Amino acid sequence: MDLELTDEQLELRDTVRSFLAKECPIGLVREVVEKGTRPERLWASMVELGWPALLVPESAGGVGLGFVELAVLAEEAGRTLTPGPFLATATQFVPAVLEAGSPEQQERFLGGVARGETTGTLAVAGDGGTTARRQGDDWVLTGITRYVLDGASAGEIVVAARTGEDNAEGIGLFVVPGASVAASAIDSVDGSRELADVALDEVRVTPDRVLDEPGRAGAALSRAVEQATVALALDAVGACQSIFDIALDHAKQREQFGVPIGSFQAIKHKFADMLVALEKARATAYFAALTIAEDDGRRELAVATAKAAAGDCQRLLAQEGIQIMGGIGYTWEHDMHLYVKRAKADDALFGTGVTHRARVAGMIGL
Repeated sequence: MDLELTDEQLELRDTVRSFLAKECPIGLVREVVEKGTRPERLWASMVELGWPALLVPESAGGVGLGFVELAVLAEEAGRTLTPGPFLATATQFVPAVLEAGSPEQQERFLGGVARGETTGTLAVAGDGGTTARRQGDDWVLTGITRYVLDGASAGEIVVAARTGEDNAEGIGLFVVPGASVAASAIDSVDGSRELADVALDEVRVTPDRVLDEPGRAGAALSRAVEQATVALALDAVGACQSIFDIALDHAKQREQFGVPIGSFQAIKHKFADMLVALEKARATAYFAALTIAEDDGRRELAVATAKAAAGDCQRLLAQEGIQIMGGIGYTWEHDMHLYVKRAKADDALFGTGVTHRARVAGMIGL
């Protein structure tokens, strides 16, 4: 397993970083947060570049690259707080359809993503909040899933539901049109992205929208969730990198007693601790991405470790980043709070760092 990015992956990172620096300035993010505008131009440009379809096979009109390349995009998206449907579509909806869909379903749903006609997301209730029952050849879904990323605006939603089948898993995956659900937007700490409660009331799903074998889709769902989890970890790493950079720039310029505060030993120690946490989170996240790309047997443990490390990282950098800024770090006018809120929201989705640390402990027998 090669833990270094290839020249092609480094070139991709530089290209993405350059594009987002120009097309996704913090002013655009503020417009989304403060005015509720939709970054339609940014999304159209990302579709044109093929980013939402990075994992989509070429046979379905996509780019056909691997998960490490998608991980690179996820980190850079977090660095600039990229708003819009990219993360939900590319790292949740697409993996779910790839893991559980037939070639025909992949062509149908992922081809739409590649053409910019379809946005999507993944709705997974931790306690099996949605159930599905068979009615003739169709399935009828009822229940609610909370905190669905882009749940109120996605065109298609892959819904995980308990089927009640008498087997070990009892999970089905169903592609439900966004127009068929009742979605209620949630006031999230991170205003740059949408979260919603997705309710289904006797929603009928035809066989062509049923992924995998109903009642036995648990393995496919787990693999899709692993990809979504690592992408969130890297999005948090990107946001934390910006927190670090902003605080460092401030420490170089802000003076007390006639010298920059960055020259004080106590501030240097803070930055040293922040850098260690940041690099640990980045390294574990990319290792997890590699285990997914290579279908390594350590992927489940690696994913949990990555999310736990990202949780540690955001907790430390959010606290120290704001404190280093002094009073200005608490103000709405300064951009620091936007990055802190993105990192906090990333930690909460698909299991907090604390939750994943407990999973790691269980997997290694502690």
